[in-house]
Parts: sequence; structure tokens; C-alpha cells
Amino acid sequence: MRIVPILDAASQTVQVTLGNQNCQINLYQKSTGFYCDLYVDSTLIIGGVICQNLNRIVRNAYLGFIGDLSFNDTQGVADPVFPGLNTRYQLMYLESADLVGLQQ
Repeated sequence: MRIVPILDAASQTVQVTLGNQNCQINLYQKSTGFYCDLYVDSTLIIGGVICQNLNRIVRNAYLGFIGDLSFNDTQGVADPVFPGLNTRYQLMYLESADLVGLQQ
């Protein structure tokens, strides 16, 4: 597991290498929640997926992403919102080894 550094901003784009994959993660808040788009090498893997506490974002290996993403509320069990990103709400990259035994 690895913490992905993000800004405490309502909308942002993060460029990061995860599991040897060149990733672009778009994070944005709407009135209905906090959402994520994930691109690997400019190919959309998932788009408009709601982010919830400890709920995997990608969820399915057939999408071609190695590993998964999830938010963790370090002070409770709330879903991520701005403000509080990267302090209270941390974006985690779950490596393949972290997913062993979890249904994908």
C-alpha cells in the first residue's frame, strides 16, 4: 500500500507512476460527492466513479489496471470531501499483493 500525495483542493489532476503504470488521476467534487477518473498512458480506465471511504475505486482486474485505489478517512468513517484531502482523507494505491484474497 502506498499513499498517493494529493492537494487539498476540490478539483485536481495528479500525474503519478503506480505499479509501473503512468497514471493520470482526476479528482473532483460535485454536489453529489467526490469523484475520480483514472487514465493509464492516456487511456481511460474508469471515469466518474464516486469515491467512498475504504471502497475500492477500480474494483475489476479486467479493466487492465494493476492494483487499485481507495480513500481512507484517518479520523473516522466519512467519505472524502474537500477540505480535508491528503490530511484526513488519504488516497491509497493498493498494490497487487494488497488485493490477494479480495474478490475482483
